[in-house]
Amino acid sequence: MCGNKNADIMLIGEGPGADEDVLRRTICGKSTESLWIKHLFGLGIKRKEVYIANIVKCRPPKNRNPENDEAEACIDYLRSQVMLVKPKIIVLLGSVALKNILGNEYGITASRGKWFEKNGIIYMPTWHPAALLRDETKKIDFWKDLKEVMIRKENLDSQNG
Repeated sequence: MCGNKNADIMLIGEGPGADEDVLRRTICGKSTESLWIKHLFGLGIKRKEVYIANIVKCRPPKNRNPENDEAEACIDYLRSQVMLVKPKIIVLLGSVALKNILGNEYGITASRGKWFEKNGIIYMPTWHPAALLRDETKKIDFWKDLKEVMIRKENLDSQNG
């Protein structure tokens, strides 16, 4: 929903939270502080260098996970965003993003930290930033996953010139 339309890295989350819905900005709540300040900035990634999108574009009632029909209603918009940006790597933030992009047979615990390819795009599933607030032990895995994304991006950059 925001960011650099020429970004090599796209982040896809679940949907806007309360702060994001009110401010009409993507990833700006408490989980964002953990994601951006402590992790992405630590790896040298600036917000203006990525594109950020969500599975659903409106906050589900009571901040629940989006239902299948809600995700289906928004998926074409998300596909348009991917086609516009043409990222080299998409980071799937959490289970909702993972299942809606790669399929219901995938679980975040088993899939996080592993590379997947679909339709010429490579994906790295990892924890949703909100999960880091609930369980601080996940921060280590999250950091490792983002570091792998940066290594892969650098390798792709060096292959392309």
